[in-house]
Amino acid sequence: MKIRNLVELFSILPEDERIIVDVLRQIIIEALPEYCKEKISYNVPFFYGNKGICIIWPSTVPRGGIKKGVLLGFWYGHQLNDPDRFLSHGTNKQIFYKIYDTPEEIDDTPIKNLLKEAIKLDSTFKKRS
Repeated sequence: MKIRNLVELFSILPEDERIIVDVLRQIIIEALPEYCKEKISYNVPFFYGNKGICIIWPSTVPRGGIKKGVLLGFWYGHQLNDPDRFLSHGTNKQIFYKIYDTPEEIDDTPIKNLLKEAIKLDSTFKKRS
C-alpha cells in the first residue's frame, strides 16, 4: 500500500481515527511557523522544518507499532522539556509519543506546549540543503 495524499489516507481510516488525525493536524498546522511543511511519509502525515518535528500515525496504517488509536510522535521527543510527562516512550530512544483512542481525549494545550519546544529545538538544527 502506498498512500500519496490525505484523501487516500482518509479513505482507508475508520471514522474515529479520521477525526483524531484531522484534529491533531489542525492543532499542528496552526502551531507550526511558515517554514515548516507537511508531507505524506511512511504513508502518514509527517511534519518537518529543518529536520523532522512530529508524525501522526493511525493504527490502521501498518508498521506504526500500535494496535489501536492514533499515535502523535515527536521525532526528537527525548530532547523536549516535558515536565508533566505527557509523552510516553517505548523501545525507541528518540521518538516520544502520545496515543489517542478517542477524539475527546485530545487536549490541545500540552500538544501546543510541546510543539513550541519542538519548533525551538528544530530552529537549532542546520537547514536541509
